[in-house]
Amino acid sequence: MDESLKPSAVSPAVLSASPPSVLVVEDEPKIAALLCDYLVAAGFVTSHVDHGTGLVQALQKGEYNPDVILLDVMLPGKDGLSICREVRDFSTVPIIMLTARVEEIDRLLGLELGADDYVCKPFSPREVVARVKAVVRRAAAKQSGHESVAAIPISLDAQRFTATVNRKSLDLTPVEFRLLNTLAGQPGRVFSRDQLMDVLYADHRVVSDRTVDSHVKNVRRKLVQAGGDETWLRSIYGVGYKLEW
Repeated sequence: MDESLKPSAVSPAVLSASPPSVLVVEDEPKIAALLCDYLVAAGFVTSHVDHGTGLVQALQKGEYNPDVILLDVMLPGKDGLSICREVRDFSTVPIIMLTARVEEIDRLLGLELGADDYVCKPFSPREVVARVKAVVRRAAAKQSGHESVAAIPISLDAQRFTATVNRKSLDLTPVEFRLLNTLAGQPGRVFSRDQLMDVLYADHRVVSDRTVDSHVKNVRRKLVQAGGDETWLRSIYGVGYKLEW
């Protein structure tokens, strides 16, 4: 599509002086109210739509001007997957999908829909707020021309088994370092627990897959302590883990 035909009203405005705005598209009133309350408390401006009918047209006309869209998969009128696909024809506004449908995760993880992130129900409102902040930061980095800097926040030295985040050292065990090094080597790729166990334990010892969960929890905690974001190291329900920022 010709760039001149794309309505500027739905382009991200993350660098503006005004607080970022979030459009919450959710048909469950209690969930929508909870999300809006937490987002407002975090400094966002929110608006709410409880159905999918006419939403794409409203965005095209500039009736909504969101910096981020929280989009439920199951909506009356038109489902969130269709809405996401159609919005991507004319806008790059960050979209975070909300889903209770585990079978849709593979599609949400891929490039087919163009979603920036997804959150599985039931979820913690604090996690959703953290995800929103993360996509706002990424959009801001892209607009400011510093995306390449934001894309490599972790420095790893495989010979010395050392890692830093924003020049702050991470006190990792050898197993934790191998875990982080593996995930950081292919940002965005989902590794299963079995794949990670093969990397973490070269002697192929028999350990519970929950041992990997424990190592992931420790690495995530240390990343946050060093100034990283808790959303970088992601748990993918029923699949495994991935690292992205």
